[in-house]
Amino acid sequence: MAAHPDPLALTRELLHFDTINPPGQEEPCAHHLGALLEAAGYRVTYHAMGPGRANLVATIGGDAEIAPLVFTGHIDIVPLGAAPWTRDPFAGETDGGRVYGRGSSDMKSGVAAFVAAAIEMAPKLARSPGITLVITAGEETGCMGAYDLVTKPGALGRAGAIVVAEPTGNYPFIGHRGAYWLQAKTHGVTAHGSMPEKGVNAVYKAACAVTCLEHFHYATPPHSMMGQGTLNVGTIRGGLNINSVPDEAVIGIDMRTVPTQTHAGIREELVAALGPGVELDTMLSVESVYTEPEQAWVQSVFDVMQPILGSRPEPRTATYFTDAAVLKPAYGNPPTIILGPGEPQMAHQTDEYCIAERVLESRAAFVELIRQWCRA
Repeated sequence: MAAHPDPLALTRELLHFDTINPPGQEEPCAHHLGALLEAAGYRVTYHAMGPGRANLVATIGGDAEIAPLVFTGHIDIVPLGAAPWTRDPFAGETDGGRVYGRGSSDMKSGVAAFVAAAIEMAPKLARSPGITLVITAGEETGCMGAYDLVTKPGALGRAGAIVVAEPTGNYPFIGHRGAYWLQAKTHGVTAHGSMPEKGVNAVYKAACAVTCLEHFHYATPPHSMMGQGTLNVGTIRGGLNINSVPDEAVIGIDMRTVPTQTHAGIREELVAALGPGVELDTMLSVESVYTEPEQAWVQSVFDVMQPILGSRPEPRTATYFTDAAVLKPAYGNPPTIILGPGEPQMAHQTDEYCIAERVLESRAAFVELIRQWCRA
């Protein structure tokens, strides 16, 4: 690849890979990126996580005292949805300064931007602290790839700081809320609907649980930036037929959590509030992420982004969760920034697109972050 690879061309190449998750099938896309990085001098390893699925970790340089700068992004994408597209979601069409396709904003343009920056800077990094690229599968279904990497000793190496290239419109975010999804189950005894006194109605128990959840308040204080965690009952299901007493009901609880909370602590609060008649099963648990805005490297990122944005960034946090929820604690909680060229409002949308100019700006910003970290 050219010494200054075109991140727009690479974005279009990545869009050609159908990595809809499920089933994912990210391995061919990972190998495409791995071949480019190997040719530029990176040490590349693939970590399989099922048929046709793989995570990619690429490294260059290394310093005993200073850990590498880590860039991370995922290459799986969400399904197309029921609404028809007016653009081919896998063609990488360009029009009016936009690149169209599923995953263009979330987040193949972000991956393309940091891979292009990494290849451009590769000749200067051999005798530096270096960088690591962690390119994951399965993020859209609960950070599966990141969790898989954490289970493999030595797969991740070290990190002095992390850049997560999720869609932010090139505005640096210093954290995001966590997501804690539970199923609350109640059990009863089935009976004929004409003799309800012979049974125990699980739906009635679930109704009491829902009322409790409606009025539930966290014991933990709100976070200074993210406020208080939220709780929403999103689904409720119970009974198989109208003329039977239901013996099971299931409530779906969606909680978005903040750094003053832990999911273990929240579970204890809910168990105490709901009582022994409600069984809790975890569907998803990814903790919140936060780095203090005054941290020195965060301020250096703000310095880099100020001329690109036209004003100095103010501390903000993302509404969605990212692989940082898994990778940041696995790396020992280094400072972490979420920063990528995609448009947040286009994530998961029909006719998804990214803005070409932002992809070029992002590549330039990543080059500068690498240059500063590695003193290249």
